[in-house]
Amino acid sequence: MLISRRAFMGTAAATLFVSAAAGQTPNVKFEKSELSIESGGKRHRFSIEFADNDERRTLGLMHRRQLPADAGMLFDFKRDAPVAMWMRNTLIPLDMLFADRGGIVRHIHERAVPLSEAIISSDVAVRAVLEVNGGTVSRLGLKIGDRIIHPMFA
Repeated sequence: MLISRRAFMGTAAATLFVSAAAGQTPNVKFEKSELSIESGGKRHRFSIEFADNDERRTLGLMHRRQLPADAGMLFDFKRDAPVAMWMRNTLIPLDMLFADRGGIVRHIHERAVPLSEAIISSDVAVRAVLEVNGGTVSRLGLKIGDRIIHPMFA
């Protein structure tokens, strides 16, 4: 079985892998919105793209050569479960913040290596993953327990 860039791992040891459609192009349209991260008494704002279905989650930030410092992508997996990501066809280093249904950051993976097929696991059940430029977590001092504020967490 071919593992795609975005994999959603179900409960009870069953695994559902999201695979790219044949002939998929980077022309998938993403809804755009704003979010904030509350950390250390500060609020950091980001303009994000929202990946809320299989096609968008599969494509993610693949094929992008740059990402503005205040930008990112929020992946909604619709339910809490362990999640696995990878960097296939992703050209820029990314930090990944794994958040539960309340928007609380439960796991962080910093500076994911471009083009790597190594699996990056949430280690715990989460609802969403926020991807931002590599180095953002350390630059802003983000940490586990911080809160992502976005309407999907309401």
